Parts: sequence; C-alpha cells; structure tokens
Amino acid sequence: MGSFFNFIEVKHQSFIEHQKMFFVATAPLAGDGHINLSPKGMDSFRVLTPNKVAYLDLVGSGNETSAHILENGRITFMFCAYDGPPNILRLYGKGRTVLPKHEEWTALAANFITPLGTRQIIVADIDMVQTSCGYSVPLFTYKGERNHADKWAQNKGKDGLEKYMKDKNQISLDGLPTALATK
Repeated sequence: MGSFFNFIEVKHQSFIEHQKMFFVATAPLAGDGHINLSPKGMDSFRVLTPNKVAYLDLVGSGNETSAHILENGRITFMFCAYDGPPNILRLYGKGRTVLPKHEEWTALAANFITPLGTRQIIVADIDMVQTSCGYSVPLFTYKGERNHADKWAQNKGKDGLEKYMKDKNQISLDGLPTALATK
C-alpha cells in the first residue's frame, strides 16, 4: 500500500526533480465519462511549496485536464523511477487552470521556459502524497527530449495555435467546457 504524507518532503521533491517524465490523471464526475491519463515531460513540472505544484501545459489535441479540474478539481500526478532504486510517487490534490491572461500568470510562468506552444499552467494544491515500491517498473535509459512539439508549434505560428486551440481545446471528449472556453 505504501506510505502516506500530508506534504511533499524534501526527499520527495528531489525524486520528482530527477524524473524526466510524469503522468497526470483527471476524471469527470459522470460515471460514464472518460478518465484522462496523460504523460508529460520537457522539464515542465515544479514543486512550488510543500503543498503546491504546477506544470506548464502545451497545446495538444485535447484539453481534458482543464475540463475535468474546472468541473471538479480532482487531479493526481504520478512519478516512476526508471533508473536507480524502485519507487513510485503520487501527488493527490485539487487543481486549477491558469491562462496567460490571469493575474498570476507572470509569476507562475517565471518558473518555466515557456515555448511558443504554451497553452496554460496547471496548478494543484496537494493534500496527500503516496510512495510505493515500484518493483515492477522497468529500467529505462533516458536518451533526450523530443523536439516534435516545438517544431509543430513553430510551423503553426501564433495565429495558427490560437485557431487550433479554438477549434480543438474548448470542449472535452464528454462535452465539458475547458478553461479556454470560459475565458
């Protein structure tokens, strides 16, 4: 079952900072709604305080995380050790979407390198941290970051990205509005 904590300890933050990839999970309230689970990378996650985290979210084909947290706030992050000692760390909390037009954008964005394809920052207040063994997680060797997202955004350009977000990032798979739809 693992161990539970009320906040992100220094050893947890060190583990998080070492990982090259993490996963974010959200779900709508409707029992027949689609659960979202997305891999993330590109040095886009930050521990802001022992109970607050944020990640830089790039434009993508959907915007489920934003829709789900707008509806109910629930969010879970998972980090797995792919090298070194086996470990899995989960962060449970309540999230919110911060868009570039929001007052707190500038302060939050200062924590990241913000490429052209930046869509929003997801901020979460963490109320529970869980660690577990990770014994069945395979070992992998990190080879580097992909540059596909950056190339895609550069090819679209600022106006193309705005149109893409308007066309593809306003509504979830289940018809829920995202923060972009409410701006």
